[in-house]
Amino acid sequence: MEQYIEFASNHPYLFAALGAVSFLLIHNFITGMDKSVVHPNQAIMLINQEEAVVVDVRPMADFSTGHIINSINLPINGLKNQINRLEKYKSKPIIVACRSGAQSSSACKQLRKEGFEKVFNLRGGILAWQDANLPVSRKK
Repeated sequence: MEQYIEFASNHPYLFAALGAVSFLLIHNFITGMDKSVVHPNQAIMLINQEEAVVVDVRPMADFSTGHIINSINLPINGLKNQINRLEKYKSKPIIVACRSGAQSSSACKQLRKEGFEKVFNLRGGILAWQDANLPVSRKK
């Protein structure tokens, strides 16, 4: 134990880096167990079996280059003002997608705050969807 303390006092930056990496690994493990995150194949099951609605929070320009078929485009910067467009889907699962899965996480939080209970974040976003060779549409 004394060797660890001596190492930490002689190499504070390395010790801090070890702590940061450990924290990030634990955080990644915990968030990986999040049931509100779905992979593309799980999203397909939700869409087919429970009639889930896909909400794409990317800007319109990105949305028009390719999006999940039948998805609704509600850009993240105007989501709060347009949530009322989703009221009719409140009883259905909602899958939120963005480019890589980062922005959709905050959109999921917003939707949960507004009373939507079955909200899922598409892990990896539209990039993961395309990597899984799933269909995209370019129609508006």
